[in-house]
Amino acid sequence: MIALECDDHFDTWREQARNLLGHGIDPAEVTWSQGPMQDLLATPEALPAGAGPFRARVPAELLAHLQLAARYQGEQRWSLLYEVLWRVAHGDRTAMLAGDRLGSELQRRIKQVTREAHHLHAFVRFVPLPEALAEHLQLDLVAWHEPAHDILESASDHFADRLGRQRWLIATPRDGIRFDGETLDYRRQCPEDWRQWAQHAEDPDAELWRTYYRHTFNPARVNPDALRQHMPGRFWRNLPEGDLIPRLVGQARQGKQRDGQAQEVAVQGGKRIARGVAVAQPTPGSR
Repeated sequence: MIALECDDHFDTWREQARNLLGHGIDPAEVTWSQGPMQDLLATPEALPAGAGPFRARVPAELLAHLQLAARYQGEQRWSLLYEVLWRVAHGDRTAMLAGDRLGSELQRRIKQVTREAHHLHAFVRFVPLPEALAEHLQLDLVAWHEPAHDILESASDHFADRLGRQRWLIATPRDGIRFDGETLDYRRQCPEDWRQWAQHAEDPDAELWRTYYRHTFNPARVNPDALRQHMPGRFWRNLPEGDLIPRLVGQARQGKQRDGQAQEVAVQGGKRIARGVAVAQPTPGSR
């Protein structure tokens, strides 16, 4: 068995897969290592050099699917892609479809990656830096995010399009990206100083936002299952309101749903409108 390492680069994997396919090497005869643990059954056979005699034409749609699915972090990350490629290259296009065993897993990974990109857009929280520090670091906004898949590079154009010329940084446990107002600087290994800036920035508006969130929380509409589906709990710890959510949900379950409003709002005095008050009718000819 051939053991390969693509360093989690799709372009590197694609070149390796092209050579393997050209030399007719079956997916069962090759594996890609993930992290420090090597495949114990793999032998140090060399990857065949150059293009082999087999030539295959694959649809552009497949390459797009493979590139998207390659961002998925999980077991058999690269081996599954080669197995799909092998079958399609040999005329079996059902490997791309959700009704197929491999196609179903491929489509599931694509869905997970797409959803994780949405989570980045929805749950990243930028913190504005103090003016003096912003000028020193040449940054206006910083954010810390913990995505489950490798979506940072591909999904960050969203912020470059929406934040104008503001200079920002997003750091993750794996990688990081910085925008200087004109160009994006992506690092596959997030620099340690980027991590420090993002994780230790103090948000001056955090308490204001927490107060607003607490007072506008509607217990009557709480559905914990739907809440966790749309806002997975793993993101809560990096949100200013994250530690409030369990308590607010707990209060809703303990009877606050009957009030239909947050406790702080319910205790406030308000204007009472009497029921059954007659409304004056306009007289004929009046305007």
